[in-house]
Amino acid sequence: MPNKAPVWSLGKPSSRQKEFFLAGSRFVAYGGARGGGKSWAVRKKAVLLAARYPGIRLLLLRRSYPELRENHILPLLSELWGIALYKESEKAFTFGNGSRLRFGYCDAESDVLQYQGQEYDVIFIDEATQFTQYQFSTLTACLRGVSSFPRRMYLTCNPGGVGHDWVKRLFIDRQYRGAEREQDYTFIPARVYDNKALLQADAGYLSMLESLPEELRRAWLEGDWNAFSGQYFSEFSRELHVTKPFDIPSHWKIYVTLDYGLDMLACYWIAVDEKGCGFVFRELYQKDLIVSQAAEAILANSPEPPDLILAPPDLWNRRQESGRSVADIFAEHGLFLTKTSNDRLAGWMALKEWLRPVRDELGGRTARLKIFPQCVNLIRTLPALQYDEARPNDVADRPHELTHAPDALRGFCVYWTTPAKAPPQKRASWPPDLWEDYGNADERGRAYLIAKYGSPF
Repeated sequence: MPNKAPVWSLGKPSSRQKEFFLAGSRFVAYGGARGGGKSWAVRKKAVLLAARYPGIRLLLLRRSYPELRENHILPLLSELWGIALYKESEKAFTFGNGSRLRFGYCDAESDVLQYQGQEYDVIFIDEATQFTQYQFSTLTACLRGVSSFPRRMYLTCNPGGVGHDWVKRLFIDRQYRGAEREQDYTFIPARVYDNKALLQADAGYLSMLESLPEELRRAWLEGDWNAFSGQYFSEFSRELHVTKPFDIPSHWKIYVTLDYGLDMLACYWIAVDEKGCGFVFRELYQKDLIVSQAAEAILANSPEPPDLILAPPDLWNRRQESGRSVADIFAEHGLFLTKTSNDRLAGWMALKEWLRPVRDELGGRTARLKIFPQCVNLIRTLPALQYDEARPNDVADRPHELTHAPDALRGFCVYWTTPAKAPPQKRASWPPDLWEDYGNADERGRAYLIAKYGSPF
């Protein structure tokens, strides 16, 4: 009796998974809560596309290779036995009709560069909130070709992770910039309740989600994008901390705080008012600057002389080849640095205190630190920072690009700053006849004259 030909089965997708399969926009995100069957949907959609379009080029990505292997490669080895050939050296399945499904990962920020110049018809990013916006943007450039195949990117996502902010902006808040078009983005919410197969196989999984602490339960069970686990600065709120720009009073104290490396200069101008509140009103965020260029860029952006320029202690380290430090070269350009603390934990706690909501004079909510909207990189990176898994009280230093702006701000927050002093009231100049009226008036009349014309004393 001849062997039966291998058969691949789609199975029974949920209604939400069917929406995912049928969505036709350029970017389709499927997610929200955990346990919604997202990875299953990705694998099935990839095989459906490979079968439907002979010769199509597909790329499926996860953040790390172990996750990629366990969640996709091993299940597909079983499902596609006899249907597609897998080559470990290429990490790709090749189908009989010429379609190819390649697997990749982006553990480090720079790993995404290996895909530059490559062309794919469809890209899948599983757990997209574990990818940075830089990685996502780099990958979108690979979505191209001359064939008539669909050009799409499918993403799965949960609240949280380094990519929470850009995923939420595009697919939840639907706020678009530049050439981004609303019609290109579709979001399909997923809930564990949609995944009947999981609930039947493991009823305890739902109980586990329901018994989580409030923040985790809202993020993992309800798919609440406004509350997610792992965010270091959960105090940060755009509504509370981003303020409408205004002219900085000339008597306020001006601090410049910076974090410098060849990979990035992050520099911020902060005005402190009479109450000791800080307003981050200017940003300089530029990479690939040598020390002298960095100094010149700061000078070009400093029309008002600052009271202090704060910098981390490592800028005083002397370089072996020249015997000079970054601080020395800055001083040669007229920028004299003041050393701030490099204690990370103390700095992050100080930044949390600056961000902590407090009551204003009218009983509303405010904070000691406000940020002008033109400081786009600070506003982008602060809410994206995660806890370090190895050091729970510290900020994760990966992806490194997210740390430059917060590191610069940390140096300011941990430094002992003092409030501005209000300028002395200018005495009123009274004409002789007003002095005569004052001399003839009683106590009540004199008080009236001072209130109306200002005190001459």
